[in-house]
Amino acid sequence: MDIIDQGPNPFVVDIEAATLDNENYRTTLWTGVNLQTTLMAIQPGADIGLEVHMDHDQFLRIEQGQVKVSMGPTKDNLQTWKAQDGYAVYVPAGTWHNLECIGEDSMKVYSIYAPVQHPHGTVHVTKEEAEIAESAQE
Repeated sequence: MDIIDQGPNPFVVDIEAATLDNENYRTTLWTGVNLQTTLMAIQPGADIGLEVHMDHDQFLRIEQGQVKVSMGPTKDNLQTWKAQDGYAVYVPAGTWHNLECIGEDSMKVYSIYAPVQHPHGTVHVTKEEAEIAESAQE
């Protein structure tokens, strides 16, 4: 499946299939005015990276993998959970968070941001590529 950002046009998709097909660290699937869906693939032993979004909420759905979820009010005060296929993670604005792939298979997740977090059409093949692009936006 070719994954191309379809927003802001009306769009219907098998979100599980799209998430499982994605091999990039991050691919935007749909970018609207107030909402965005991205797909992520994280290799075993790797993570999304500890981060905080001060101005928006985030929803993540795990479609594949064993995951360690860390969240808290500061980067030094985190609670952890184990999650796997079918689990949802809700991240309120201002909450530090990270997802780490702790299983033998890659972690496949989709994320919904409100408001939009990444430019329309964003594709980051690797985490390093994403970090370079994000530091250039700051």
